Amino acid sequence: MNVIKTDVLDVYILEPRVFGDNRGWFMESWSKRTMEEAGLFYDFVQDNHSYSAQKGVLRGLHFQKGEASQAKLVRCAKGAVLDVAVDMRKGSPTYKKWVSVELSAENKRQLLIPRGFLHGFVTLTDQVEFLYRADNFYAPEADRNVRWNDPEIGVDWGVADPILSEKDSNAPLLKDSDIDFVYHK
Repeated sequence: MNVIKTDVLDVYILEPRVFGDNRGWFMESWSKRTMEEAGLFYDFVQDNHSYSAQKGVLRGLHFQKGEASQAKLVRCAKGAVLDVAVDMRKGSPTYKKWVSVELSAENKRQLLIPRGFLHGFVTLTDQVEFLYRADNFYAPEADRNVRWNDPEIGVDWGVADPILSEKDSNAPLLKDSDIDFVYHK
């Protein structure tokens, strides 16, 4: 597994080694041992799988508040997405900075996002299947979001009029949210 640092502190692109032959391919999508050898310690407890039918579906920017916060390892199993992580840890050297990475079934890249981040993605193709591995269980009472096009964050999604859920359409601006993440060295 190739572990690549991004420009945002503690967010990593993971490129698995893919072994192929005339039958197809095989890859190890997660290895606790390999990650710990790279200095990354996560104990994932829940897997989620989403499907988006159309190009231009935007899901985000989401987070879970407080003790329910989640680190995520995300990848695209079918189609392609532009995946985004925004550092919301007050005191972090990359506070309010974001990174975007194309994740696709073809490139098999994954994005490792620690707790304290907003997360979202926009589909670049039709028929997208997206996998999330989380280190904390989903807690509906802690579920929050921030408006996808918040000018204070300024994510360049590459789309002007995405397909949004009602929840994401009505998300608050960052200045009106109750984010309370703090950076710890």
